[in-house]
Amino acid sequence: MAGVIRCEEVSELADFTDRVHIHVRAGDGGAGCLSFRREAHVPKGGPDGGDGGDGGSVILVADPQKSSLVDYRYKHHFAAERGTHGQGARKHGKDGADLILPVPLGTQVRSLDAQTMEPVAELGDLTRAGERLVVARGGKGGYGNPHFVTSVRRAPGFAERGEPGKELWIELEMKLMADAALVGMPSVGKSSLVAAMSKARPKVASYPFTTLIPSLGAVRTDDYDYVVADVPGLIEGAADGRGLGHDFLRHIERCSVIVHVVDATGDFEGRDPVDDLEIIDSELVTYDPSLAERPQVIVANKVDMPDTREAVARVRERADELERPFFAVSALTGEGIGALKQALGALVFEERALRAEALAATESPYEQVWRGTAKKDEPPFTLVREEDGWRLFGETIERWVVQTDWDNEEAVAYLQSRFARLGVDDALLEAGAKNGDEVRILEIAFDYVGPVEMDAHGEEDDA
Repeated sequence: MAGVIRCEEVSELADFTDRVHIHVRAGDGGAGCLSFRREAHVPKGGPDGGDGGDGGSVILVADPQKSSLVDYRYKHHFAAERGTHGQGARKHGKDGADLILPVPLGTQVRSLDAQTMEPVAELGDLTRAGERLVVARGGKGGYGNPHFVTSVRRAPGFAERGEPGKELWIELEMKLMADAALVGMPSVGKSSLVAAMSKARPKVASYPFTTLIPSLGAVRTDDYDYVVADVPGLIEGAADGRGLGHDFLRHIERCSVIVHVVDATGDFEGRDPVDDLEIIDSELVTYDPSLAERPQVIVANKVDMPDTREAVARVRERADELERPFFAVSALTGEGIGALKQALGALVFEERALRAEALAATESPYEQVWRGTAKKDEPPFTLVREEDGWRLFGETIERWVVQTDWDNEEAVAYLQSRFARLGVDDALLEAGAKNGDEVRILEIAFDYVGPVEMDAHGEEDDA
């Protein structure tokens, strides 16, 4: 029956999802209002347009009650609420509600290229309960026309549009948050060991590949409490993706201690437990060389069966050569389980202390933001020469462009004055821009008009 999956196992596998791609979109900001106070006996009421509300953000939150990413297996598009528009009488628009997406502890988040769906950048790693990650920040609401009043512009006839919310594809990848990972070939008894060490009741059967998904068990001794992970059986070539190798190996990365489990009986295939140990060692190092530095324990299981003494002795000898703790146990009878639990607990707590010291020595923000604010020493914009024109990049000027009402001449004139104050005109002149050159920002293009040159008589030089 090797390799046969029963219908209830297929259902179980479908409920466990540890990697998904989803599209998130933050809410757009509401538009500012263009309005003037109009009341009886107030012939020249000033501008009174309200500001638009900010759009809601999309926020991931680490939830210890979540055990997989199955909530995102079939639904892939998520959007936060947009802000509402401002109104007259200085009535500001309502902010859009944030969209909170719960994910399991141990979820890594990456941005994806929308065309290839390949990872582009690491956005965050949610490892603590309640940790938040803003993956798409909501757009800012536009200002109403009262914000643009100056000593010479008493009645501004324009307001800002709302800023579009950020949108992107992201990858969520869950890696189990366990203290110790049980690894080994199929059918060596890892699930039975988890059941014997904890109150977990994983599926156990006498044929290979019974375990199709990783499972956790909470272990409690007089001195220690910790969590063990039953990682589905690995096979030779797992590190190269054979079988479900990569899907299973990723769950070992976060564990403090690796427990190699071998079958002292050789199983019905007559496998050699020492050879199995060497194969698993090789697969782990090939997948991630840093795993070789983790504390490792070797366990020979099923020692209650007859004719296992020689195999146990050879595995013990190999463990001594590798300078790793060795335990001979029987998940069926409980032989050696108590000593194994106590020793693993001591190793786990030692590793926890070391990791706590390392974490304390580093500063990492509790809330990570997909797009942070610009540093003070960064230029406000970047000018790039293109084959047939110029292109400007910069968070500030790009936001100004999308919030400008391009059908309103007064709003466009105000944008041009902002560019001049920011130094855009000077930068173009210094770079060698000529009158009529096309300048592009996002999808908007306009013609460059340089300073007017005067002739000797103080008149505009038509040349």
